[in-house]
Amino acid sequence: MTRRELARWGRQPVTVVVNLVFPVMLLLMFGYLVGGGRGVSGEYLDFLVPGMLALTMAFGLEGTMVAVTQDLDKGVIDRFRSMPMANGAVLVGRSAADMLQSALGLAVLLAVAAALGWRAQGGPAGFLGAVGLLLLFRFAMLWIGIHLALVAGKPELVQAVQILVWPVGFLSNAFAAPGSMPDWLGTVVEWNPMSHTATAVRDLFGGPGGEPGHVWAAVVWPLALLAVFFPPAVRRFSRLGR
Repeated sequence: MTRRELARWGRQPVTVVVNLVFPVMLLLMFGYLVGGGRGVSGEYLDFLVPGMLALTMAFGLEGTMVAVTQDLDKGVIDRFRSMPMANGAVLVGRSAADMLQSALGLAVLLAVAAALGWRAQGGPAGFLGAVGLLLLFRFAMLWIGIHLALVAGKPELVQAVQILVWPVGFLSNAFAAPGSMPDWLGTVVEWNPMSHTATAVRDLFGGPGGEPGHVWAAVVWPLALLAVFFPPAVRRFSRLGR
């Protein structure tokens, strides 16, 4: 199932390239066109890069939903369920391929950031810890996407979810410090799980805006999201066609 998902990359190279290039465009746009970093002390690029990495992990949600709903709509998943294979193989294969693509996206964005002059100052352990937190957050977002796709069932309904993903993504500390915002908005931003991941990654990278106390929250929030969305996704998949 993972090989099947990876084979789609070869048949849809434009989609893969767009998914890799879009975060790079955002990084360049916010770093040079509309950058400034309200409330940020230190180099804005050092603050922006971790936020963009966390935002990229959240925005991959739509691609997962589209792929799952397309398979549902075309009857592909029903065909797989009729074969002598474990039910979980379909979802695990989808998630494994998605995580590989996410890791590739992280590598591309980190390479571009390095070319722009960004450097991680937290050492090898901090760097690996930051990447681990980002992938953990992506894994949680992936299973949210799988569950919502199984609930929606139709590719057309994914657009409604996409409208919600953007505000959630931008309602974070990816581009500006919460302290520079109105009090009520800053409070909302600080509670956003993506903000905890971005803040923890900044700390592990040794950049401005990082706070050690957010590392535990960056672990707990994704695990809590997985506990909420993973079991119902598996149950809903096992009941398809009944």
